[in-house]
Amino acid sequence: MHPQAEKQAFIEALKNRIKQWVIRVIPFCESLPKNSITRIINYQLLKSSTSTGANHRAACRARSRNEFHAKICIAVEECDESLYWLEIINDTNIVCDKKELDWLRKENEAVLKILVKAKHTVK
Repeated sequence: MHPQAEKQAFIEALKNRIKQWVIRVIPFCESLPKNSITRIINYQLLKSSTSTGANHRAACRARSRNEFHAKICIAVEECDESLYWLEIINDTNIVCDKKELDWLRKENEAVLKILVKAKHTVK
């Protein structure tokens, strides 16, 4: 496979991977107990996880290296924030599907590493 085609395949796979992660975040948030604390956490986690995907997609459509760097930096920040909220859920022992929480955290960490690497390869 041509290097440019490999790169494009990797980008598309990452877009899909992030999207699938977000798709699993949504029902996870819905499954959390309904109270004033989890309402805030749900909102923040949903906002940051969906923003990760949206900003990664925007980075992929960037018109310049500077625009790519700006968008990928936002994706990194939002992805890291998502990890923070998942850690809060874990560390406060909010009642949830622990197996799903573990999967979401591991996937979040893996995606974050990829995004950080992309950020550092540009500048």
